[in-house]
Amino acid sequence: MKNVKVGIVGYGSYIPRNRIKVEEIAKVWGADAPSYRRGLMLQEKSVPSWDQDTATMSVEAARRALQRCKVSPQDIGAVYVGSESHPYAVKPTGTIVAEAIGAVPHCHTADLEFACKAGSEGMFIASQQVRAGSFPYALAIGADTSQGAPGDALEYSAAAGAAAFILGRDQILAELLETHAYMTDTPDFWRREHMFYPKHGGRFTGEEAYFRHLLTCSREIMEKSGRKPKDFAYAVFHQPNGKFPYRAGEMLGFEKEQIDTGCLVPKLGNTYSGASPLGLSAVLDAAKPGDIILMVSYGSGAGSDGFIWKATSLLSKVQGLAPKTWDQINKDPRYLDYGSYAKHRGKIRMNEGD
Repeated sequence: MKNVKVGIVGYGSYIPRNRIKVEEIAKVWGADAPSYRRGLMLQEKSVPSWDQDTATMSVEAARRALQRCKVSPQDIGAVYVGSESHPYAVKPTGTIVAEAIGAVPHCHTADLEFACKAGSEGMFIASQQVRAGSFPYALAIGADTSQGAPGDALEYSAAAGAAAFILGRDQILAELLETHAYMTDTPDFWRREHMFYPKHGGRFTGEEAYFRHLLTCSREIMEKSGRKPKDFAYAVFHQPNGKFPYRAGEMLGFEKEQIDTGCLVPKLGNTYSGASPLGLSAVLDAAKPGDIILMVSYGSGAGSDGFIWKATSLLSKVQGLAPKTWDQINKDPRYLDYGSYAKHRGKIRMNEGD
């Protein structure tokens, strides 16, 4: 079935309007805000409103994906939602999304978790289900309302957003040319049951975790496909901060210009399962026919999924049919003070019974 063409036939993204600047967080904790701006290239991040969660953002992104294609929701045979902030511990997010977009009842649904690569997991599974002929179309979503403990380094980047992709065999906007995966049992980041905030291995999360997996996956998929960095118009890497994806790109031989369009984290923050999928959505907003795109995710625990996409002539016809990703980041942001942000994110809790 390798010779069967499959690819993205519809895509959409959703980013909350609320923002908080790194200076606003830093002044509460007495931290050095310039170090986050210069060292980690973080300026601000998105914040969900009190009535927004992974489910609501996934629905919005999925509806926008449908706006960019002629697929009937009832022809979508599978809905996969990847997140590490599903609103329920026991209750699927996928059924909420499938019901909201009209894909039920004859739809296979699964919620996926693998830290920040749960979204790309769904994209891989959906693409292979479609390639095998199990479903005419499958929907994969990466979404998170990620959290960092008050005062922790993660609080400066943990953000919210969602990206959705409908995979199919016809009317393809971006053809899937190659996939690859690289995994090990590397515990660099974790959250046990009943823990509200995750813990991380500090500097260990860099060289031994992020770079080891992302670089290996990137090199192996390029070797597998017979391509070199110069063959790609764009490269999208997982972006826990602004520094890591550019450093990874430089180590692999990519130019800064190949990474710029898909690197959202300085203005958006790290949307975890939505990070590399949202980067891909921004690239699809700008790509021209024939452009080759490398996307490599990273999820703690640890592993990377790699994809090579080729934009088709149909892409330019649908780019303007739904809100573009960078437009959502830049248009009418609503800045919060730390108190409002803490209330929105449940960092301030009311007394029980109130």
